[in-house]
Amino acid sequence: MGVATVGAAAREERAAALDGWLTDLFDAAVAGSPVPAGLVAPYPIPTPNTTVADSAAVATLAPPRSDRVGDSCVMGVALVATGGLGRRECSPHGDLDLLLLHRGAAVTAIADRIWYPIWDARVALDHSVRTVPEALSVAIDDVRVALALLDARYIAGDPRLAAELRSAAYDQWRRTAGRALVRLRSAVDERVTRHGDLAYLLEGDVKESRGGLRDIQLLHAISALGITDAYRPPVRAAHRRMLDVRDALHLAIGRRLDRVRAQERDAVASQLDLRDGDALLRRVSTDARTIAYAVDDAWRAVDRWRDAPKRSSRPSRTPIARDVVAYDGEAVLARTAVGPKPDPSLSLRVAAASATSGLPIARGTLEWLARFAEPMPAPPDRHWPDDARRAFVTLLGTGADLLPVWEACDRYGLVGVWLPEWNRLRGLPQHHPIHVFTVDRHAVQAVVEACGYLRTVSRPDLLLIAALLHDLGKGLATGESGDDHAAIGAPIAAGVAARLGFDDADTRTIATLVRLHLLLPNVATRRDITDPVTVTGVADAVGDAATLDLLHALCLADAKAAGPSATSSWKTRLIGELVGHVKRRLADGTLPDEPYEERAVPEGPLPAVQVTDDEVSVAAPDRRGLLAAVAGVLALHRLDVVGADTWTTGPKAVVRVAVAPRFGQAPDRTRLAVDLRRAATGELGADRLARVAASRPSSAGDRGRRATLTEPVVSWHADATDATVVELRASDAPGLLYRVTRALERAGADVRSARVATLGGDVVDAFYLAGAWPDDRLRAQVAAAILAAAS
Repeated sequence: MGVATVGAAAREERAAALDGWLTDLFDAAVAGSPVPAGLVAPYPIPTPNTTVADSAAVATLAPPRSDRVGDSCVMGVALVATGGLGRRECSPHGDLDLLLLHRGAAVTAIADRIWYPIWDARVALDHSVRTVPEALSVAIDDVRVALALLDARYIAGDPRLAAELRSAAYDQWRRTAGRALVRLRSAVDERVTRHGDLAYLLEGDVKESRGGLRDIQLLHAISALGITDAYRPPVRAAHRRMLDVRDALHLAIGRRLDRVRAQERDAVASQLDLRDGDALLRRVSTDARTIAYAVDDAWRAVDRWRDAPKRSSRPSRTPIARDVVAYDGEAVLARTAVGPKPDPSLSLRVAAASATSGLPIARGTLEWLARFAEPMPAPPDRHWPDDARRAFVTLLGTGADLLPVWEACDRYGLVGVWLPEWNRLRGLPQHHPIHVFTVDRHAVQAVVEACGYLRTVSRPDLLLIAALLHDLGKGLATGESGDDHAAIGAPIAAGVAARLGFDDADTRTIATLVRLHLLLPNVATRRDITDPVTVTGVADAVGDAATLDLLHALCLADAKAAGPSATSSWKTRLIGELVGHVKRRLADGTLPDEPYEERAVPEGPLPAVQVTDDEVSVAAPDRRGLLAAVAGVLALHRLDVVGADTWTTGPKAVVRVAVAPRFGQAPDRTRLAVDLRRAATGELGADRLARVAASRPSSAGDRGRRATLTEPVVSWHADATDATVVELRASDAPGLLYRVTRALERAGADVRSARVATLGGDVVDAFYLAGAWPDDRLRAQVAAAILAAAS
């Protein structure tokens, strides 16, 4: 019998094979006879030498027979399966959870004769020997055991004893769930904190993460109380697909593992007949969100169930918006809103009322809207009604309350009705390490973050719409062809804005915001923001102060929504300084010509060194190689450079660097300051800096990570005054800035200033080289030196 396949039928075959094998072991143990010759495990068990090919070699076993009870009925002994085998969800390399039930007889010898052949077969086994009262007693104290007993399934022996346990376990669960669910909720929260949210992880655990298989067990337990039907058809479908992913993972790697790692992603996708690893990530994300939403809905049902005895009267229906009432802690449709031809804006008004009131939308309301609500008007001749657009903007402006409402509407397909373009973004993974969410979830989070800037802009509605639509080009842009998702998404966003009913001027503004949403952070972190050429270029691109304010708020919201690695006080300050320069340029044509106070050289003897937890500043006489020396010292003290700015004033230079401890522990400030002063004066031993130059990632993990990243790229730019910009994009590595600046020094390049930006595992370093650098041969030599240092 070949069971090395994926799907419900394969899991059923594995369960039947295990049932037969365990029944034979049980019968032999009860009879006290040796294990029958040729009796082997029903499919290969993971060993150090197991391969994927071995997984296809499966022994043929007789199915369990109804006449195998024998004397075990008389003895009052039964073998019961819990866990995956109890649910008949056996994965190719799963473990066994077995309980030997008895009525107080001496069964130690029987247990040993069952367990040892299982261990000899190299099967992972979780076992126990208990009476029914003992099992129930353990379940009272351990909620995980209580849930496991709900999955108990008879394998062999006395069926009446197994039925007694199952009935008693369900009865006890229903009587004690009120207290047990409090402990269970705490355990679930701890698990999610430990394993994360499967929907947004690139390497998630399909069992333990939020939205994984462990949550299905929770839904079964809550459903057993009869207070809600948590295991509905969409959840069942997501459950089956999640089991398929785990089975495919086991088959792809030939052993037990529940975390889909990057190196196995394509192999798992192939097992499931999916196009590639990204298609797998999208499926897992979508199914995990379906399961996670069902869990949230089930917990709300639990809360209502627990609060019911405290109520003095039946819940009342209280209007909270047009056609929407509050009932029993949820937002539900008013009876008058249910008609043969609903208003197309009804679903938006329900969502807006839910978010503004903080009440979740009732499941019945969501199901009715998904089935009967009219689609929104389609272009080119029609656009959304004004009340629909107002409700949509109101919904977006509710801040953090938007998240659960948007997710609920998206689970029931309403968002796809409002914005058909959203279907392409849903679950789309983002591989850049600065991003913690999928594309669609990031866009919604950007809207939430944008709500913090609504009072700083003249058109809050345009900011909210642009935040929602700013990444519409993702999934259509391809890095290999150089496409820019911002440029690709701008016309799509314009079409959406027009469909929503915005006029031509507003539509152009939204398109501009989407097209330029990366302009400010890119320029601020990669160019000299006091350079008149840079400031003029940004001003010409933006056009007016109102758009600049919107763009500023959008880029800050976008960075916050991406994750903690995408923003810092350093980056925020640079963007703010750039916006200030551009505002003055737009207002009266003023351009920066003198260093601001924060960019001046400190008075007093040089070198001057300042060291804080997250920033290092060195002022010294200007000399070639100063930046390289400072970068070398920082690498020696295991400080990663997350941003850098350098400038010169006459014969003096300042190097200001934002840093982060590589291993979490800050270096000794005094020793660091001493080394920085010695480096600034050229007194630091060359042998110490040579160690940085020779360093390269050497661990297996670093080598594997670097092998998956793109090669470094060098480009030249003429957007500077009296200088030429050479830009390096590369994977970050310890000592990289030192090696590159040292290479520039040896190539004879005079670095007038530099901008260094670290984005997760990547860096974008821009070096302003004094002069025009028109000679292509010299440019090629410098580029080769940089690439050699970065490789």
